[in-house]
Amino acid sequence: MPNKTVPAGLKVRDYLDQIEDPSRQADCQRIHDMMLKIVGEPAKIWGSKLSSGIVGFGEYHYKYESGREGDHLRLGFASRAQNISIYIMPGYQDFSDQLARLGTHKIGKSCLYIKRLSDIDEAVLHEMLVEGLRQMDEKYPR
Repeated sequence: MPNKTVPAGLKVRDYLDQIEDPSRQADCQRIHDMMLKIVGEPAKIWGSKLSSGIVGFGEYHYKYESGREGDHLRLGFASRAQNISIYIMPGYQDFSDQLARLGTHKIGKSCLYIKRLSDIDEAVLHEMLVEGLRQMDEKYPR
């Protein structure tokens, strides 16, 4: 089965502009700017629609033992109905110390969910993003 989450040529500015809540839009802009500085490459929208896309930075190629392969983002974020999802592709299992210092959040395997940036310590988020990218670069050199 092909990966549905691929760069679709949509504009990041259009993605950010379609976020209706001004506070959420400002938070997403700050996350965008933080990730841009960390990765050093412009973002792409991954997915076929602005409303369900992911703002992704960097790219890597993976191949599973099953033979399935594809490309995916290294770091990213998305504005969703209930929260902002922040994607660190190695996952959050190695970040227990940082998560304890981060502030109010929930986690999934590769997703960190926050309501707003003011709920967390941005310096800790920055630390996690830098380390997540370092892990990705180690496993999948650019």
